[in-house]
Amino acid sequence: MPASDLDQIVNLCKRRGFVYPSAEIYGGFRSSYDYGPLGSLMLRNVKDAWVRTMVQRRDDVVLIDASILSPPQVWEASGHLANFTDPLVDCTSCKQRFREDHLEDPTTCPNCGATGSFTEARAFNLMFKTFAGPVEGSGAEVYLRPETAQGMFVNFANVVQTSRKKPPFGIAQVGKSFRNEITPGNFIFRTREFEQMELEFFVPPADGPRWYEYWCRARLDWYVDLGMPRDLLRLRAHEADELSHYSAGTSDVEFLFPWGWGELEGIAQRTDFDLKQHAQRSGERLDWFDQATGERYVPYVIEPAAGATRTMAAFLLAAYDEDEVGGEARTVLRLHPRLAPYTVAVLPLSKKETLAPLARELFAQLSERYMVDYDDTQSIGKRYRRQDEIGTPICVTVDFDSLEDAAVTIRDRDTTEQVRVPVAELAAALRDRLGF
Repeated sequence: MPASDLDQIVNLCKRRGFVYPSAEIYGGFRSSYDYGPLGSLMLRNVKDAWVRTMVQRRDDVVLIDASILSPPQVWEASGHLANFTDPLVDCTSCKQRFREDHLEDPTTCPNCGATGSFTEARAFNLMFKTFAGPVEGSGAEVYLRPETAQGMFVNFANVVQTSRKKPPFGIAQVGKSFRNEITPGNFIFRTREFEQMELEFFVPPADGPRWYEYWCRARLDWYVDLGMPRDLLRLRAHEADELSHYSAGTSDVEFLFPWGWGELEGIAQRTDFDLKQHAQRSGERLDWFDQATGERYVPYVIEPAAGATRTMAAFLLAAYDEDEVGGEARTVLRLHPRLAPYTVAVLPLSKKETLAPLARELFAQLSERYMVDYDDTQSIGKRYRRQDEIGTPICVTVDFDSLEDAAVTIRDRDTTEQVRVPVAELAAALRDRLGF
């Protein structure tokens, strides 16, 4: 059963090294987190799974990595300087600040309980501003990107020229974005520094609606294919008053978090807004000439944009389970093998030196293909439980019989079934069980 309480995952993440509060020795820094040995591996796996589906297995999408810092002209053209805002209110009683549209009761302060104490809402821009160079001033202002999308739009002409792609085609990017959120919270779901996985898919204008429907279905299926229960997901279309300034229609893939439904990914019809804006402001042509029809047009854009860090949180929550094995309670993360921090664990039954050479040899062989943990501390039962709790799909146990029969024991995380496999057939057996 998936986790019903966020604290179950928060505690596991801290205890096992998935996620730590940032700057914890100084009391922490609100809404900032550091990804530990396991969390950094899992977050990388989430991003790799996205790239595998969205880029590697397609011939119509290319990957770029654009700059995090951008000059004001980019954000003036995109509309972010004028429109990328949230409604901010202050409580005159306790002096706390809140997003007005996130308040359950817009008349009562959730911090101090005062009624009618809020100021009038005002627009609060979410972008982080800093300065480039040694002198602060208006000529040196730069912004940390609040989304990765603009780097793909301003590189549209470069990508078309160098990759020889033509609509329909996509530009993908995975990277960090920064938003000065008024009320960050819910662990790694809403933070000021986060990672995005975005695709800008450029299509002929008349094909926009068809591709929008395609990407809505495809993106929902991605989460299900990686093990997320379908009943914990939904696709919700935005109401008109929810739409971003660039969107002609947006649907969110939402996950049922312990606090309610929350967005994992938005699929937006950005039309030709961004390319036209950048072309007008820069004076450069950002369009496409179709030689077959003789038509020149500015492509429409369908944008699936997912949050990597909140997606990782959702996979952890969905995979969390508690059951009983041999009369003992255990905690297990039933993560998809492509997402688990370690795909395989090699466990010598004993720390005796006679087992180490074979165990180390297997570790060296398997780590060429998989991320492998090597663990020889504590009893084998405790090591199995530890691997279950961090989501390792397969344990390979080297015992004293292995030295005689050249075979090892494979243990399955979910079923706890144990099977004896010859060492010579181990790689093939793992491929069959893991699917890769």
